[in-house]
Amino acid sequence: MAEPINIYKRGNQAIITTNGETYVIPVDQWASFLNSDNLHQKVLTQIESLEPKEFPANSLAQFDPPLGNLELWGAGVTYNRSREARMEEAKKSGGESFYDRIYEAERPEIFFKATSNRVVGSGYNVYIRKDSDWDVPEPELTLFINSKGIIQGFTIGNDMSSRSIEGENPLYLTQAKLYDGCASLGPSLFVPQDLTNFVAEIELVIIRNGDVAFQGKTSSSQMKRTFEELVEYLFRECVFENGCFLMTGTGIIPSDDFTLQVNDEIRISIDPIGTLVNVVARRD
Repeated sequence: MAEPINIYKRGNQAIITTNGETYVIPVDQWASFLNSDNLHQKVLTQIESLEPKEFPANSLAQFDPPLGNLELWGAGVTYNRSREARMEEAKKSGGESFYDRIYEAERPEIFFKATSNRVVGSGYNVYIRKDSDWDVPEPELTLFINSKGIIQGFTIGNDMSSRSIEGENPLYLTQAKLYDGCASLGPSLFVPQDLTNFVAEIELVIIRNGDVAFQGKTSSSQMKRTFEELVEYLFRECVFENGCFLMTGTGIIPSDDFTLQVNDEIRISIDPIGTLVNVVARRD
C-alpha cells in the first residue's frame, strides 16, 4: 500500500513528505495543482523522478495555509458540545432554540467562513476583534474537496469566533466569524491513499504566559453529521471551479468564563497532519 502524503505550502513551492522523504515541486497555480480526481496518485507521479531534499529550515515556524486562493467554508453545530455552547451563549437574545433545532434538523448549518486573504497559516497571528470581549478558537478537522465534490485530503482548521457577538443575536454570525485573520489552516494537507473512514483525534492546548490555560480533546467520530453529508449540502447550488475547503465543526469549546487574550498561543494537533500553531493578536 502506498504511503500517505503530507503537502506543505511555502510561497510557490509544494513541499511533499512521504515515506520519510521530502520532495519539492514548484507550483504556479496552487488551486489547479490541488484539484484532481486522485490527488494522492497525482503527487506520487510528480515526485517519482525527483531527488529527495532536506526538510526546509525553520520548518516548524511558518507555512502558508494550504488553500491557495480557494474559498473556506464552515459547518456548525455538528457536535453535541457545540450545540450546548451555542444554546448557552444565545440565551440572552432568546435564540437558544435555533441551535437545538439545527442539530436535529435534516439540513446542516453551512456558512461561508473566509476568502483566502483572511486566512493565515501555521506560525502566523490570528486575530480577535476589538469590539468583542468573549473570543475562542474552534479546532476543526477541515476537508479539501475537489471541483467534483469528492474529498481529497484533510487539514487542521482554527475557526476563530467572537462568542459575545454571535450570542447577542444569531443574525450577527457573519460578523462573529468573518474578519481579517479570522481563521488559520495547516500546517499540512494530509492525503492518504484511502480517504474513507478517516477519524481525527483532535487536541487543543492554549498557552498563556508559559502555562496551560486550557486543554481539551475530542474525536471526529463524535460528529452527528458525516463528511459526505456536509459536502453534499455545500455543493447543492455552488460550483467550485478548483474545489474548496470545508471546516467540519468543533467539539472542543472552553467554558463560558474563558476568553482568549493577546499573546495566547493556540496549538491544535491532529496526527498525522501535525500541529497548527498561532499566536493571538488584536489590531490597534
